[in-house]
Amino acid sequence: MTTPDRTSIPDHRPRPWVDLLVSIIIPSVILMKFSGDQHLGSVNALLIGLAFPLGWGLFELVRYRKKNFIAVLGLISVGLTGGIGLLELDAFWLAIKEAAIPAIIGLAVLASTRTKYPLVRTLLYNPRVLDIEKIHYTLAEKGHIEEFDNRLLKASYFFAGTFLFSSIMNYVLARWIVVSPSGTQAFNEELGKMTLVSYPMIAIPSMVMMLLIFYYLWRTIRRLTGYTLDEVVAPHLAEKEKARE
Repeated sequence: MTTPDRTSIPDHRPRPWVDLLVSIIIPSVILMKFSGDQHLGSVNALLIGLAFPLGWGLFELVRYRKKNFIAVLGLISVGLTGGIGLLELDAFWLAIKEAAIPAIIGLAVLASTRTKYPLVRTLLYNPRVLDIEKIHYTLAEKGHIEEFDNRLLKASYFFAGTFLFSSIMNYVLARWIVVSPSGTQAFNEELGKMTLVSYPMIAIPSMVMMLLIFYYLWRTIRRLTGYTLDEVVAPHLAEKEKARE
């Protein structure tokens, strides 16, 4: 059996507006506006609404080979939401599910600090963003490896904290907004509202916190190596920037 050629896999380019439209806005509109019997009905609206983020997630997994832990958990989360609605389970289980997914990721971040491959390296300090080899060589040359590793460990704790924040807020929002029995039109509408509200109340603050963590790492790299950001940006990004100029 031949191994797929990595060069044949297209580069994944972040498309935040497409992600927002497909994963948040379209499902929310369908659940909030088309769950009535005069439209799609509660079951069909739930299936169609969740099909958008589920289909988009599967598309990215297949096309870009994004077979990572967080992406898979995201798909599982969407599937569990559909299962709770279709099986007409108590809305309490939706709140538990909403809190459990980011909690699991946060625990995985903490657990990974005990391994050779902490998740913060994969998600924030990685060769797709920074010239890791150049940074590591200079840190070793100046004898700052241990200090940098300690800073990276702190960044991992901060990173896990962002998921703790998401877990708590997800639970609070779910218990506050989704109060109707699952499998009903009201449940769908409340689920759509929760999905819409979660973006400004949870997703945006979490992204801001992650940017602050990246800035913390960058300040550490700057202080220990003396490099500017332009000097340690990943080579492929630097080449793109030069091409634009």
